Amino acid sequence: MKRLLILALAFGVVACAPIRVNYDYDKGTNFTKYKTYNYYSDMKTGLSELDTKRLLEALDAKLETLGILFSETPDFFIDIKSSTFQSAQRNTVGVGLGGGGRNMGGGISIGLPIGQSSANRQITIDFVDENKKQLFWQAVSESNYNPNSIPKDREAQLNAVVEKILSQYPPKQ
Repeated sequence: MKRLLILALAFGVVACAPIRVNYDYDKGTNFTKYKTYNYYSDMKTGLSELDTKRLLEALDAKLETLGILFSETPDFFIDIKSSTFQSAQRNTVGVGLGGGGRNMGGGISIGLPIGQSSANRQITIDFVDENKKQLFWQAVSESNYNPNSIPKDREAQLNAVVEKILSQYPPKQ
């Protein structure tokens, strides 16, 4: 019961942080023919080794629920890239002075930042048909990222990202 409560709390924290995803795909693609996949062997994800393992495990599990299986002779390959960046501060407090009278006026205003800028992570997942040598589906996600989070929170965040990314696969054409 305690473990379930911790898991629910972790998903609650992840749910508060929005995960934004943009999709693109080749509209001439027959997605039903893609039943097996593999990862590029020289993939440079930009994630730590442990986060890469967590992300691949989450992708494997979700793709299996979609009926797409890992294979040594795949129908398509998956490439993953990521980057982290600081978002601009959006919270400011305005302080202003003004004056006026008899056809004259003036003023000054200053925006003072409050709080801290947050770290964000962008993860790009490409599905590539190696036989045709072309990208046929891509998802780019962006979400908050805490480099100091504990492993359970990292896993929950990556699972949520994968869930959101693959929620639109295959696309409704």
